[in-house]
Amino acid sequence: QVQLVESGGGLVQAGGSLRLSCAASGRTFSSYTMGWFRQAPGKERKFLAAITWSGGSTNYADFVKGRFTISGDNAKNTVYLQMNSVKPEDTAVYYCARTSRAIRIATMTWQYDYWGQGTQVTVSS
Repeated sequence: QVQLVESGGGLVQAGGSLRLSCAASGRTFSSYTMGWFRQAPGKERKFLAAITWSGGSTNYADFVKGRFTISGDNAKNTVYLQMNSVKPEDTAVYYCARTSRAIRIATMTWQYDYWGQGTQVTVSS
């Protein structure tokens, strides 16, 4: 099994920055994709960004391009989500997730096999 633990959430003012971390442990694979999603109250879980661990290619949802950056540290088995210029509408629970194999474009929740417990991000206006 794979365990994912997110951290770094909290309260931030609009226009500020926050960096989320997701540490992976347990069974590992040679290549996979890590992704970040978020879910606001009463809404569906939404894709934000993903990175393939083997090649490091990334893709982003259009609405976060230019503001959010996904990156990874192989040595620490950790993926990050740098969030800049945050807005009140970014308020949500943020989840990291991992696939069982490398998927170049993985934007759907069903493509991911492992999920973290989520971390709350609240942006005040």
